[in-house]
Amino acid sequence: MNFQRARTEEQREIRRRAILDMAAAMLDEMPVSAVTLNELSRRVGLAKPNVLRYFESREAVLLELLDRFLREWLAELAGELAAGVDEDLPMAERAAAVAGIVGRSLSGRAVLCDLFGAQGSVLEHNVSVEVVARYKRASLDRLTTMTALLLTYLPELGENATLFSLQTMVMAGALSAYSTPPPSLRAAYRAEPDLARFHLDLEDSLKLALTSTLLGVLPRG
Repeated sequence: MNFQRARTEEQREIRRRAILDMAAAMLDEMPVSAVTLNELSRRVGLAKPNVLRYFESREAVLLELLDRFLREWLAELAGELAAGVDEDLPMAERAAAVAGIVGRSLSGRAVLCDLFGAQGSVLEHNVSVEVVARYKRASLDRLTTMTALLLTYLPELGENATLFSLQTMVMAGALSAYSTPPPSLRAAYRAEPDLARFHLDLEDSLKLALTSTLLGVLPRG
Protein backbone atom coordinates (compact mmCIF):
# COMPACT_ATOMS: atom_id res chain seq x y z
CA MET A 1 0.00 0.00 0.00
CA ASN A 2 1.16 3.53 -0.70
CA PHE A 3 -0.39 6.28 1.38
CA GLN A 4 -0.23 10.00 0.94
CA ARG A 5 -0.04 12.02 4.11
CA ALA A 6 -3.35 11.87 6.00
CA ARG A 7 -4.66 15.42 6.25
CA THR A 8 -8.27 14.93 7.32
CA GLU A 9 -9.96 12.92 10.02
CA GLU A 10 -11.53 10.75 7.33
CA GLN A 11 -8.11 10.00 5.84
CA ARG A 12 -6.75 9.18 9.28
CA GLU A 13 -9.61 6.77 9.88
CA ILE A 14 -8.97 5.09 6.52
CA ARG A 15 -5.35 4.60 7.51
CA ARG A 16 -6.30 3.23 10.93
CA ARG A 17 -8.63 0.70 9.31
CA ALA A 18 -5.93 -0.28 6.83
CA ILE A 19 -3.52 -1.00 9.69
CA LEU A 20 -6.13 -3.06 11.51
CA ASP A 21 -7.11 -4.97 8.38
CA MET A 22 -3.48 -5.80 7.63
CA ALA A 23 -2.93 -7.00 11.18
CA ALA A 24 -6.03 -9.18 10.85
CA ALA A 25 -4.67 -10.65 7.62
CA MET A 26 -1.37 -11.42 9.36
CA LEU A 27 -3.22 -13.27 12.12
CA ASP A 28 -4.69 -15.56 9.47
CA GLU A 29 -1.11 -16.58 8.63
CA MET A 30 0.65 -16.62 11.99
CA PRO A 31 0.03 -16.78 15.75
CA VAL A 32 -0.32 -13.63 17.83
CA SER A 33 3.22 -14.08 19.16
CA ALA A 34 4.68 -13.81 15.63
CA VAL A 35 3.03 -10.50 14.72
CA THR A 36 5.58 -7.69 14.95
CA LEU A 37 5.24 -3.97 14.48
CA ASN A 38 8.11 -3.98 11.99
CA GLU A 39 6.41 -6.54 9.74
CA LEU A 40 3.05 -4.84 10.08
CA SER A 41 4.63 -1.53 9.06
CA ARG A 42 6.30 -3.14 6.07
CA ARG A 43 3.12 -4.82 4.87
CA VAL A 44 0.92 -1.79 5.29
CA GLY A 45 3.44 0.43 3.50
CA LEU A 46 4.12 2.87 6.34
CA ALA A 47 7.25 3.65 8.30
CA LYS A 48 7.09 2.31 11.83
CA PRO A 49 6.95 5.83 13.36
CA ASN A 50 3.93 6.56 11.19
CA VAL A 51 2.13 3.43 12.39
CA LEU A 52 2.85 4.58 15.94
CA ARG A 53 0.98 7.80 15.20
CA TYR A 54 -2.20 5.73 14.98
CA PHE A 55 -1.53 2.99 17.53
CA GLU A 56 0.89 3.37 20.40
CA SER A 57 2.12 -0.24 20.20
CA ARG A 58 1.64 -3.62 18.57
CA GLU A 59 -0.45 -4.59 21.58
CA ALA A 60 -2.78 -1.64 21.07
CA VAL A 61 -3.46 -2.83 17.51
CA LEU A 62 -4.18 -6.36 18.69
CA LEU A 63 -6.44 -5.23 21.53
CA GLU A 64 -8.58 -3.31 19.08
CA LEU A 65 -8.72 -6.35 16.82
CA LEU A 66 -9.71 -8.52 19.76
CA ASP A 67 -12.68 -6.26 20.42
CA ARG A 68 -13.64 -6.32 16.73
CA PHE A 69 -13.49 -10.11 16.54
CA LEU A 70 -15.39 -10.47 19.81
CA ARG A 71 -18.21 -8.25 18.54
CA GLU A 72 -18.38 -10.24 15.32
CA TRP A 73 -18.43 -13.54 17.18
CA LEU A 74 -21.23 -12.49 19.54
CA ALA A 75 -23.35 -11.36 16.60
CA GLU A 76 -22.83 -14.74 14.94
CA LEU A 77 -23.40 -16.63 18.17
CA ALA A 78 -26.81 -15.01 18.62
CA GLY A 79 -28.00 -16.58 15.37
CA GLU A 80 -26.44 -19.95 16.14
CA LEU A 81 -28.12 -20.16 19.53
CA ALA A 82 -31.46 -19.07 18.10
CA ALA A 83 -31.26 -21.83 15.51
CA GLY A 84 -29.90 -24.55 17.79
CA VAL A 85 -31.51 -24.25 21.23
CA ASP A 86 -35.10 -25.26 21.94
CA GLU A 87 -36.21 -23.04 24.81
CA ASP A 88 -38.87 -25.59 25.82
CA LEU A 89 -36.33 -28.30 26.65
CA PRO A 90 -35.47 -29.15 30.27
CA MET A 91 -32.68 -27.11 31.79
CA ALA A 92 -29.99 -29.78 31.53
CA GLU A 93 -30.68 -30.35 27.84
CA ARG A 94 -30.66 -26.63 27.13
CA ALA A 95 -27.35 -26.33 28.99
CA ALA A 96 -25.83 -29.13 26.92
CA ALA A 97 -27.05 -27.50 23.71
CA VAL A 98 -25.68 -24.09 24.70
CA ALA A 99 -22.29 -25.54 25.68
CA GLY A 100 -22.04 -27.45 22.41
CA ILE A 101 -22.95 -24.47 20.27
CA VAL A 102 -20.64 -22.06 22.09
CA GLY A 103 -17.77 -24.56 21.94
CA ARG A 104 -18.28 -25.25 18.25
CA SER A 105 -18.63 -21.56 17.43
CA LEU A 106 -15.46 -20.59 19.29
CA SER A 107 -13.43 -23.49 17.90
CA GLY A 108 -14.12 -22.10 14.43
CA ARG A 109 -12.52 -18.81 15.42
CA ALA A 110 -8.96 -19.82 16.21
CA VAL A 111 -7.63 -16.26 15.95
CA LEU A 112 -10.11 -14.99 18.53
CA CYS A 113 -9.13 -17.80 20.89
CA ASP A 114 -5.43 -17.04 20.36
CA LEU A 115 -6.09 -13.39 21.22
CA PHE A 116 -8.04 -14.41 24.32
CA GLY A 117 -5.02 -16.45 25.39
CA ALA A 118 -2.63 -13.53 24.93
CA GLN A 119 -4.87 -10.87 26.43
CA GLY A 120 -3.94 -10.92 30.10
CA SER A 121 -0.32 -12.04 29.76
CA VAL A 122 0.76 -9.96 26.74
CA LEU A 123 -1.70 -7.59 25.13
CA GLU A 124 -2.58 -5.57 28.23
CA HIS A 125 1.08 -4.98 29.22
CA ASN A 126 2.52 -2.57 26.65
CA VAL A 127 -0.30 -0.06 26.48
CA SER A 128 -1.14 3.17 28.25
CA VAL A 129 -3.78 3.55 30.95
CA GLU A 130 -5.99 5.34 28.41
CA VAL A 131 -5.83 2.52 25.87
CA VAL A 132 -6.32 -0.34 28.31
CA ALA A 133 -9.17 1.48 30.07
CA ARG A 134 -10.90 2.07 26.74
CA TYR A 135 -10.51 -1.59 25.88
CA LYS A 136 -11.82 -2.72 29.26
CA ARG A 137 -14.87 -0.46 28.94
CA ALA A 138 -15.60 -2.06 25.57
CA SER A 139 -15.06 -5.49 27.13
CA LEU A 140 -17.70 -4.74 29.74
CA ASP A 141 -20.16 -4.00 26.94
CA ARG A 142 -19.30 -7.32 25.23
CA LEU A 143 -19.66 -9.15 28.55
CA THR A 144 -23.10 -7.59 29.04
CA THR A 145 -24.09 -8.68 25.53
CA MET A 146 -22.99 -12.27 26.09
CA THR A 147 -24.65 -12.39 29.51
CA ALA A 148 -27.99 -11.27 28.07
CA LEU A 149 -27.66 -13.77 25.25
CA LEU A 150 -27.08 -16.68 27.63
CA LEU A 151 -29.94 -15.64 29.89
CA THR A 152 -32.29 -15.86 26.90
CA TYR A 153 -31.75 -19.63 26.79
CA LEU A 154 -30.72 -20.33 30.38
CA PRO A 155 -32.51 -17.84 32.64
CA GLU A 156 -31.74 -20.22 35.51
CA LEU A 157 -28.15 -18.97 35.42
CA GLY A 158 -29.15 -15.68 37.02
CA GLU A 159 -26.14 -13.68 38.20
CA ASN A 160 -23.85 -16.57 37.27
CA ALA A 161 -24.39 -15.81 33.56
CA THR A 162 -21.75 -13.08 33.77
CA LEU A 163 -19.29 -15.37 35.51
CA PHE A 164 -19.85 -18.10 32.93
CA SER A 165 -19.39 -15.61 30.07
CA LEU A 166 -16.05 -14.50 31.46
CA GLN A 167 -14.92 -18.05 32.15
CA THR A 168 -15.82 -19.02 28.59
CA MET A 169 -13.39 -16.46 27.18
CA VAL A 170 -10.65 -17.48 29.63
CA MET A 171 -11.07 -21.19 28.86
CA ALA A 172 -11.10 -20.57 25.10
CA GLY A 173 -7.77 -18.79 25.39
CA ALA A 174 -6.20 -21.40 27.63
CA LEU A 175 -7.37 -24.43 25.65
CA SER A 176 -6.42 -22.96 22.29
CA ALA A 177 -2.75 -23.17 23.27
CA TYR A 178 -3.07 -26.95 23.57
CA SER A 179 -4.87 -27.33 20.23
CA THR A 180 -2.32 -25.47 18.07
CA PRO A 181 1.13 -26.73 19.12
CA PRO A 182 4.20 -25.14 17.51
CA PRO A 183 6.17 -27.11 14.87
CA SER A 184 8.71 -28.47 17.34
CA LEU A 185 5.99 -29.85 19.59
CA ARG A 186 4.12 -31.37 16.65
CA ALA A 187 7.34 -33.12 15.68
CA ALA A 188 7.72 -34.43 19.23
CA TYR A 189 4.17 -35.78 19.13
CA ARG A 190 4.91 -37.60 15.88
CA ALA A 191 8.12 -39.04 17.29
CA GLU A 192 6.51 -40.09 20.58
CA PRO A 193 2.78 -40.68 20.07
CA ASP A 194 2.20 -41.08 23.82
CA LEU A 195 3.00 -37.38 24.24
CA ALA A 196 0.12 -36.47 21.92
CA ARG A 197 -2.37 -36.79 24.77
CA PHE A 198 -1.39 -33.18 25.50
CA HIS A 199 -2.67 -32.19 22.05
CA LEU A 200 -6.34 -31.33 22.60
CA ASP A 201 -9.07 -30.93 20.03
CA LEU A 202 -10.38 -27.42 20.67
CA GLU A 203 -14.05 -28.09 19.97
CA ASP A 204 -14.23 -31.25 22.08
CA SER A 205 -12.24 -29.70 24.91
CA LEU A 206 -14.34 -26.56 24.97
CA LYS A 207 -17.59 -28.50 24.92
CA LEU A 208 -16.48 -30.62 27.88
CA ALA A 209 -15.16 -27.64 29.84
CA LEU A 210 -18.18 -25.45 29.13
CA THR A 211 -20.65 -28.22 29.94
CA SER A 212 -18.90 -28.92 33.24
CA THR A 213 -18.81 -25.23 34.13
CA LEU A 214 -22.46 -24.70 33.24
CA LEU A 215 -23.57 -27.65 35.32
CA GLY A 216 -21.51 -26.26 38.18
CA VAL A 217 -23.16 -22.82 38.18
CA LEU A 218 -26.74 -23.87 37.38
CA PRO A 219 -29.08 -24.46 40.33
CA ARG A 220 -29.47 -28.01 41.57
CA GLY A 221 -32.70 -29.91 41.27
